[in-house]
Amino acid sequence: MSDSTTAPASPVVLEAWFDLQCPDCFTALDDVRALRERFGDRLDVQLRHFPLEKHKQAYAAAQAAEEAVAQGKGWPYAEALLARTAELGDRGEPVLLEVAAEIGLDAEEFDTALIDGRHLLTVDADEAEGKAIKVTGTPTYVIGGERLDGGKSQEGLRERIAEIADRLLAG
Repeated sequence: MSDSTTAPASPVVLEAWFDLQCPDCFTALDDVRALRERFGDRLDVQLRHFPLEKHKQAYAAAQAAEEAVAQGKGWPYAEALLARTAELGDRGEPVLLEVAAEIGLDAEEFDTALIDGRHLLTVDADEAEGKAIKVTGTPTYVIGGERLDGGKSQEGLRERIAEIADRLLAG
């Protein structure tokens, strides 16, 4: 996703490869929030899409998140949607539109974007890049050229990311 949490000139970039229907990615938001709080604008957290086949709504959710970026609320949308992963799995696309309306986005434009597929290439490009760097599950993080897989366990990931960020910021 082209939306990030800070200005483009941030010294350290953390790519967070997420599936927006993944309950583990919802859990990972606590780590992302803690890292944002600790590092502020020195850490640019970039959400990248890696929809997993087992989550039938994840691909549409990634497209919806890109429309949220276009409307200026990429991260708020992703976070609100991740809080409803079970509901998304049960009810599908209506949840995407409801979340958009709840956070003040143009739900009609959202619906149009999902129908016309305007964000397909962005999602496909993220997915292809993720496969190229051997992302296999979500959440997965990339920071300072190091890939950290949270798909099996998120234990200790926040601390490891913080260590790498501290090292990179120290120069």
